[in-house]
Amino acid sequence: MVGISGLRRVLVMTIERRRIIFEGWVQGVGFRMTARRLSSAYPILGYVRNRDDGRVELVVEGEPEILSSYLRALHHEFGDMIRDIHEESEPSGGESLAGFTIRY
Repeated sequence: MVGISGLRRVLVMTIERRRIIFEGWVQGVGFRMTARRLSSAYPILGYVRNRDDGRVELVVEGEPEILSSYLRALHHEFGDMIRDIHEESEPSGGESLAGFTIRY
């Protein structure tokens, strides 16, 4: 509906990028494959990869509520194996992301 002033309400999607480092028993247990499989149910972009120090790094981009739902689903799968999580927000639009991939 257009108001008297002729202004229209515009919905703006907020896109967020997060880098999450998982510590614990997260390598050799299907973590990366599960992260990719779960991502297909969410409109997100990103990647997951093993780090040399035994941790797993996940970079994911999407709407904040959707990212939170995805991360809850991932934590549900591996909660007992995750000892610690380090999460930080990053500016979106930096490194170009296409789909959701496993990086080696």
